[in-house]
Amino acid sequence: LACSHHHCAFPVRYNELCVWNIATAQPLYLSGHHYSISALSFGSKIHPLLVCSASHERVIVWNLDECTQKVQKGFTPRGIVIGTLLGMVLHVRFSPDDQLVAVCAGNQIYMLSAKNEAILAELNGHLAPVTAAEFCTREKSMLISVSEDRTFKARKLVWDYSTSQLIYQSGIITASPLLSLLIDEENKQIITGCAEGQLWIFSLISDHNYRCVAHINLKKEQEKFYNKVWKPGKEIGEGQNNSKPCKTDNMRPEGSVETSLPILLIEHCDFFVCFHNEGSKYSSQNTSYFWIGTSTGLLIINLANFELEAFLSYKDYSNLSIRIARSCALTTKAANGKVLCLITSMFEDMIAVLEVNLAALVRTQHRDFLLHGNRKSLSVVARYRIMRCFLSMLDDGFFYLVLNKLNYFTTGVKNTVKDKPLVFHNKIMSSGYTAAPRMTMFSPNSNLKKKEVSKWKTSCKCKNKEYPLESYPPIKYEKEISVTYKPTPIFCVRYSGDGELLACGQADKTVLIFNSNLTDVHNVFSGHDGAVNSVGWSHDRKWLISASEDRTLRVWSVCNKEPALILGKEKFRKTVRFAQFYFIDTFILLCSGAEFHLLSFHLDTTKDDLKRYKQRSVCRLVQKFPMTSTMEITSLSAVNEFYSYIVLTAGSNRALEVFDLNAGCSTAVIKEAHIRSVHQICQNKGSSFSTQQPEAYNLFLTTASGDGIKLWDLRTLR
Repeated sequence: LACSHHHCAFPVRYNELCVWNIATAQPLYLSGHHYSISALSFGSKIHPLLVCSASHERVIVWNLDECTQKVQKGFTPRGIVIGTLLGMVLHVRFSPDDQLVAVCAGNQIYMLSAKNEAILAELNGHLAPVTAAEFCTREKSMLISVSEDRTFKARKLVWDYSTSQLIYQSGIITASPLLSLLIDEENKQIITGCAEGQLWIFSLISDHNYRCVAHINLKKEQEKFYNKVWKPGKEIGEGQNNSKPCKTDNMRPEGSVETSLPILLIEHCDFFVCFHNEGSKYSSQNTSYFWIGTSTGLLIINLANFELEAFLSYKDYSNLSIRIARSCALTTKAANGKVLCLITSMFEDMIAVLEVNLAALVRTQHRDFLLHGNRKSLSVVARYRIMRCFLSMLDDGFFYLVLNKLNYFTTGVKNTVKDKPLVFHNKIMSSGYTAAPRMTMFSPNSNLKKKEVSKWKTSCKCKNKEYPLESYPPIKYEKEISVTYKPTPIFCVRYSGDGELLACGQADKTVLIFNSNLTDVHNVFSGHDGAVNSVGWSHDRKWLISASEDRTLRVWSVCNKEPALILGKEKFRKTVRFAQFYFIDTFILLCSGAEFHLLSFHLDTTKDDLKRYKQRSVCRLVQKFPMTSTMEITSLSAVNEFYSYIVLTAGSNRALEVFDLNAGCSTAVIKEAHIRSVHQICQNKGSSFSTQQPEAYNLFLTTASGDGIKLWDLRTLR
């Protein structure tokens, strides 16, 4: 996606470019790619306005003025091909004078001429795909890049950009890949974000040597912001948010599953432009603000105190069907106090264009700002419309543009509705904000001394480093323990994501959790009426899911022996198997007979004193997916470490089937994949987060049966 002052660009039909003029609401379609477009960028100048599109096989620069004229005359517009066969392009960026284009393809950055096909320089040095690169406006020969190798580099281009000089190379900043980058020219700083919701700010001042100025944890800043804005006992009156949320869950409820927060975009925010006509405290401040685009919403950060000023969550608006975004883009300048934002859905081929009223967004979330503004505005809820949605669905290549003219975000409310509160009473108690958010989900076992734990971790790390890869696998075990007093079969074992805990499902209907060195039993879960056939950890390692032969499913908190969620026998007709968390703890997948179920859930471990035995966690069925011509699913594989919509199943009929949950259907069936029934499927999960397109995920899978092991290429199944 890409946005300029008055234009938005996005791909349709995967390989066709659509440039939408915001002022005239007219789309311009540009064809020239044969493969999916993976990166877009607008030029720095307005006249002429250039846009660069990149795919696997070519990079094209389009002059929008010339293309518009050709379309009006009935001709097919053509762009200038400036690069071919560079590989998977993740990011493109024009230089300040629009003479150069930096193309991030794989581990390299190609400096291309914007006028003809010429590679001026190839910049190496990163050890993983380069995710973003930015030119420095005050010094156009300076280029800064970030990569999935978790480092950033500053280079200076010399000798007509044919060579480069490495000015600075950082160490590894974080444990997660760096995804986004912004150069703050006014404050001479670099701002970069990673896949786990962390922001780092580095100084560009010459004698500071790129030192780290600040580190911001967005998850903690969100919780601080909610505590400040929605205090316990606070009431929602007439001057609060005029949009109608579909669910009041801004503050993460106690016991809920916490997901990752990838930072997809960092952009400047015209904060003061939106308040220049209002006598508020914000219009007189002298500081900088910038937007943060994540997979769940938009945030505004104050660069003076590094605090959160406003937050817009996609889930809070019932008219917006996108809940989790794969990518986003923002207009660089506000028009009439409003900013346009483009987001794409993680699961569907859908793009939403959001018109955000910045002043209204801040007003509804800051009580002290309400007191400084016009008091008459407090009684008119519908006057300050926070967001207007333009939904464009990309289905079979057709482009639909729907303008939402509703004053309220409620289906069926027309524009003729008079200004009045959204509820029948003037004031209602805020539901869900009376309790402080739970900062720590569980505490580790305190029986072990800290010295012993740290000593054991250090020894394990040393052993891992000393073990040579070319040596034979170990044949002697270090420790053996007995899990029960009598011989009991263990049906399944599973390590947690950090390798600190080990879960075992046993035939005696219990689930045991050990420390990874088998020195202590961390917890024992009992409650199933049959043998436990599968266990699975959540991505944040705070929850454990178990399935049993008694046709029940249970979700346990690691620190509590009582289950947080129970799905009984009435939900399933056959034995539940292969239960796991899916889509970074957003859903639950499980198999029952010849079909697998996709479930959405919400976990709540709090207890009501009057109804202690009533379960407060909820779970509902999203959809059932039957496997073709089989009696029972014998194996299931899905990725929870990153966002992936591919689910693989194997049946008793010896077939292998690929499901695309993005499309909600089966996409490929391999009949008689093995001579015998497949009992294990393994996907190549790769890194915990990748910026590559979904086509690049899980290209290979391995199946195992009684007749051997086979390797499959998913690209040949499409």
